[in-house]
Amino acid sequence: MPSRLSRLLPDPLKPLADLAFDLRWTGSQTAARLWERLDPEMWERTHNPVTILMNAPEERLAEAAQDEELQGELNLWLERVARHESEPTWFDSRAAGELPPSVAYFSMEFGLSEALPIYSGGLGILAGDHLKSASSQGVPLTGVGLLYQQGYFRQVITDDGSQVAMHPYNEPGSLPVTPAQGPDGRWLRVTLDLPGITLMLRIWEARVGRVRLLLLDSNDPMNRPEDRPITAQLYNADRRTRLLQELVLGVGGWKLLETLGIAADVCHLNEGHAAFAVIARAASYAKSHSVPFDTALWATRAGNVFTTHTPIEAGFDRFDPDLLRKYAAPLAKSAGISMDELLALGREPSAGLFNMAFLAMRGSGRVNGVSRLHGEVSRQLFAPLFPGWPFAEVPVTHITNGVHVPTWDSTVANAFWRKGYPFSWSRKLDDAAASLTNLSDQDLWAFRNAARAELVAYVRHRMVRRTDERGASPAERERAASILDPHALTIGFARRFTSYKRPGLLLFDVKRIVGILTNGSRPVQLLIAGKAHPNDGHGAELVREAVRFCLREDVWDRAIFLEDYDMGVAAALTGGVDIWLNNPARPKEACGTSGMKTLVNGGLHLSTLDGWWDEAYSPEVGWAFGGSEEDNGDSERPDADELYSLLETQIIPEFYTRDEHGLPLRWLQRVRASMTTLTPHFSSDRMVRDYTEDAYVPATRAYRHRTTGSSKVARDLQAWYLGMHHAWPAVQFGPCEVTRVEGMWRFAVELVLGGLTPGEVRVELYREDPTRPTPEKLPMQLVRPPAHANDSSLYLAEVPAAFPAENYTARVVASHPEAVTPLEAPFIRWQK
Repeated sequence: MPSRLSRLLPDPLKPLADLAFDLRWTGSQTAARLWERLDPEMWERTHNPVTILMNAPEERLAEAAQDEELQGELNLWLERVARHESEPTWFDSRAAGELPPSVAYFSMEFGLSEALPIYSGGLGILAGDHLKSASSQGVPLTGVGLLYQQGYFRQVITDDGSQVAMHPYNEPGSLPVTPAQGPDGRWLRVTLDLPGITLMLRIWEARVGRVRLLLLDSNDPMNRPEDRPITAQLYNADRRTRLLQELVLGVGGWKLLETLGIAADVCHLNEGHAAFAVIARAASYAKSHSVPFDTALWATRAGNVFTTHTPIEAGFDRFDPDLLRKYAAPLAKSAGISMDELLALGREPSAGLFNMAFLAMRGSGRVNGVSRLHGEVSRQLFAPLFPGWPFAEVPVTHITNGVHVPTWDSTVANAFWRKGYPFSWSRKLDDAAASLTNLSDQDLWAFRNAARAELVAYVRHRMVRRTDERGASPAERERAASILDPHALTIGFARRFTSYKRPGLLLFDVKRIVGILTNGSRPVQLLIAGKAHPNDGHGAELVREAVRFCLREDVWDRAIFLEDYDMGVAAALTGGVDIWLNNPARPKEACGTSGMKTLVNGGLHLSTLDGWWDEAYSPEVGWAFGGSEEDNGDSERPDADELYSLLETQIIPEFYTRDEHGLPLRWLQRVRASMTTLTPHFSSDRMVRDYTEDAYVPATRAYRHRTTGSSKVARDLQAWYLGMHHAWPAVQFGPCEVTRVEGMWRFAVELVLGGLTPGEVRVELYREDPTRPTPEKLPMQLVRPPAHANDSSLYLAEVPAAFPAENYTARVVASHPEAVTPLEAPFIRWQK
């Protein structure tokens, strides 16, 4: 990608331009040292290499060009990049001659670096980590998103603890993005038809190693003044603007791929925001293959993968149908369908609103949650789309999230890991984790003390700078410089401040937590960060309560609220805390990847059994509190009491119980176990490999199969479905006879197929077993076919009489070798 730098660099520094525009290396310790060397203050404030190169004085660049140490760091980076690009990737080794899939990854936000502030929180950071690991693993993937003029808000805390939302402008010339250009050198654009106007969308490109990230921007001079800010703010609360953003992402995003000649086999929807891509993709296929839209949807949905991140029904994006009728009419027209048909694709069975997640579900061939528990929760959330089907069979699987380890390891952690495994451990995490057994407890404790000290220094520096900016007195500045103790047990809590995450749980009993923090012999300190959505008044009040607690005279030096939580603050906290606290109300946390970032840094996790911790927790690696059942809203007091007790009776004593060498041996056992067993498993490298094996490759095969031979498979499936839909009301069970024969139950049921053939259905005995994760489904054999269309068939099955006969129920479901049941064929009938 050509550099956007408008200035020339000295020859020895020219490779820095390439580095500045490659977001894959935002987590590189080597790269960070280069930028810090060029301009320490600007690097600290912006973490933006492009800004540094654009603003560095000529004399400083001249000095840097003669700096042998800097040149050594640069050469080290160049060698690392060359090795990274020349080495075979994981995908190279698994492809084995198979035509690789081309994946388009749609997301409303991407958290790659503070240098590109187009993210708000976990969803975006997950998307950024996904792109980084796709690059390192060699997965052929292209990201699609929006370039926000302001992005998410920046948080300012007033003297009384209130949160104020600020929206600074993202100047594209200082961002690591370049305009996408056509062969004639012109800036490429795509258009989006809206009522009465054509919206112009500029295309920007960012590079993430081997992966491209393509971003759409409505701030084009050709657009009306009221339309230019459509992509101004992330998660705009105005429903019209929000709908237009999602049309831009889904419809404009698909047109973007076509404009650039990117033929995607797989369309991965990272949450339902981009679900209009389902319609745009099918409409494009219908036009290019001269088939009706319904046939095109049967063909293309096999290649659509939908990842839901929502743990509660209220989290789904919903729109009033009248709003859709106004702004999505051009989309319906381009697809050749009526507005009623378009609305039906996203309609909720009960409320009648247009639900973006339901549109994604109805238009995808694979659907997954982001943790094992979230998969269970999602099956209940999407159950209304599959009436008659048990929760366990609602078609939502799970692929647990992970984090990009090289991005989230601190400087201290990076050096520690390389001490045990001095190679590219980020690409061989299992080997790196195993190598920690070669390092002593003294090494491990020295590393943890250094990590904590680095965090304390970071917080002190940040707080001093903040007092200076506010014109504080010398005494206040001195106080800020003396906060925290680099040897004290340090707890971190940093989340979005919203009710279900319960950010005030640790402060539930103020007297008790103050007693814990002010214990002179076993000191504990607390670091808090987080934002509330600007329209969430209750969340803003929770922020205010946390800030005011940290200002109390008895805890001001050991309870600190860090303003403006972003990727930089997250990296500092997860790099140094001893305990990462997470206490959502179960099961309302989809995954909660923030705690995963502590693993590589030797921090321990303390959480309710929600999200990823529900599957990761064992007593050897951390602590859990709260029950394993769903929170019914009255568990805050008992959970707070259990949390305080854990701190007082287990966690704090274990941290401060030292041997004759001053080592907390039991604590270090946990740290070692956590780092070695959890770090590799909860990495985004593992996550991307799982997506490739379990979603991308199967989806590619299914899509290519359905679209070969003039879309014959898709046509046949559509015809089968229509026939099934017409005939299913006539499918009825007749009598069921149960007899006991030599320790077996024999079930004989009659079934009227209503014109269907026995090959189009599957008849089963069904039994739920609370001791098993999946129900028991036993096939019943056809022993008497129907003589005529309306005659009954007889099906037979025998099962051991280990359970009462009434535990079994006969059922019939639609069956087709090419259909995904029940996602594409939700037909089911139970024997009464």
